[in-house]
Amino acid sequence: MTDKIIVFVTCETKEQAEKIADAVVTDKLAACVNTLPGVRSCYVWKGKLTWSDEVLLLIKTTHGRFDQLKERVKAMHSYEVPEIVAVRIDDADAKYAGWIDQAVS
Repeated sequence: MTDKIIVFVTCETKEQAEKIADAVVTDKLAACVNTLPGVRSCYVWKGKLTWSDEVLLLIKTTHGRFDQLKERVKAMHSYEVPEIVAVRIDDADAKYAGWIDQAVS
């Protein structure tokens, strides 16, 4: 098991997704962010079934950077309750894992 994580964040627009991605990589809170447009989400919000077109961010970082990353995303996000979900990476190529460490240190 590693201390590396992938953080899922859905964004309202491509522009918002790119701003967040740029900020977390520039601030060394993440090594890499993939932006995946064309995500269609279905959820209940304030008692109403809602469908939204969103952009999904896949953010690669370490568990030790998660709290700082989470606060940065929340400060930049337009949603009242943004999705910020971390999933631990059990295994990774050693060179890739080392690169993540170097990028966020």
